[in-house]
Order: sequence, then C-alpha cells, then structure tokens
Amino acid sequence: MSKTQRNQSHHHRCLFLPLIGLTFIASLFVSMWLTASAQTLASEKLKIGIIGSGRVGSALGKAWLTAGHQVMFSSQHLEDDKAFVATLGPNALAGTPTEAAQYGDVLLVAVPYGALPSLGKELGNTIKDKIVIDACNPIVTRDGEMAAAARDKGAGLASSEFLPNTRIVRTFNAIPAAKMAEAATKQANFGMPMAGDDALAIQIVSRLVRDAGYEPTLIGKLAMGKYLLPGTPLAGEHSVEELRKIAAELK
Repeated sequence: MSKTQRNQSHHHRCLFLPLIGLTFIASLFVSMWLTASAQTLASEKLKIGIIGSGRVGSALGKAWLTAGHQVMFSSQHLEDDKAFVATLGPNALAGTPTEAAQYGDVLLVAVPYGALPSLGKELGNTIKDKIVIDACNPIVTRDGEMAAAARDKGAGLASSEFLPNTRIVRTFNAIPAAKMAEAATKQANFGMPMAGDDALAIQIVSRLVRDAGYEPTLIGKLAMGKYLLPGTPLAGEHSVEELRKIAAELK
C-alpha cells in the first residue's frame, strides 16, 4: 500500500469512527426517550382508544373513565357510540376506529376475531409501536377457518401477525363481560391473567387491569395467550394464586 493510500485509509477511519459514536449516542437518546415516555404512561392519566365498543369495550371503557382516564369509543356504528358517550361525561369521546387508534396512548381491541386481518390493514402505520390490549377471541363457529388456524398457532401470536409492529398484551379474554362490568365496583380479589412479551407494555396494561377492578397476573410470554380463551382452565374468575398454579401446570 502506498503512502497516499495509507493516508486515505486513515482519513476514512477518522471520518467513520465519529459517525459510529454519533449513531450510538442517537440510539441511546431514543432509548432513553422511549423509556421515559413509557414511565410517564405508567403513572399519568391515559388516553385510551377502544376499537370495538360492544359489551367488553363498553364495560372496560366505563371503568377506565371512572379511574380518570380519557376514552374514545369506536365501532362500525358511530351514531350509536355518540349516543353512548353522551351519557358518560366530558372524558368520553366517540370516533371511527382510525380516529380511536390515532387518539389512544393505549388501544383496546375488542372485535370479532374474524375482523382482525382487515382491521390491521385498515389501521396500518397508525398503530405502529402502540400498546395494544388484545381482548379478541377466535371462535370457530363465528369466525370460521381463520379462527381454527389462530387457535392452533396461539391466539396471542396470531393477533401479533394481524396487528404487526404493535406491543400486544393479551388480557380480558376469559372472563364474561357482565362480570367485568361489575368488577370495578365490587373490589373482588380476583386476578386477571395476562400474556405478553414487552415489559413496559405489560407494566402499563397492568395499571389498567387494576383500574378495571382486577389484580394483573402475568402467566407468561405472548405464546401463552393461547390459554386465554373461554373454556380453558384459566377461564372464569380465580384468585391470583389459583391462576399462577393453573398456569404453571399448562407450561
């Protein structure tokens, strides 16, 4: 290698090394910002977008309003949602599913499972990196073959494919909506099983589980979401200790 080539190589290294340093610093700041943002969400009042304002969505939405959060309800029936929120006070709003997805710091998706593929395509980048509570259950008699495939794969993992690039926590799946509507006022000592992979998302959703009247009970990673369905051993109301014992036997 000639002297000129050595000098050029040294010059390129001198330029490259600061770039590596700047990239590292930028990544560090982004990581710190994301952590700080998540910690803020874990302590302050939240904006919650509910997609699917049926029995589950309306029951949980009312509980979260009572806890002081702001909630936008949405479904395929906007006029019905407007009439509903008119009875709930100033922190309740109605909008389209896209508007709810844009609005929420956290999203609750509580729609028939068969609607998830089209919903994911409709919302697209609107839900990218959002915390999503997956309260949807694949029911074969209602949702057809895609529900059977989702149950084989595991409902949590299947949901993450239909709603890509989101931070999914699967919960509110295995207790009847009527029971959930009562939980926030009854102060019952029941656990709410949860499954997820994102630690910060789990922390934030755990707060909302408490606000809904249950004690959050993490049973494992999102793959364990296959057990969060009606008719499984985890279904129904159980104490935290009972849920942990049942989950340990399922793993």
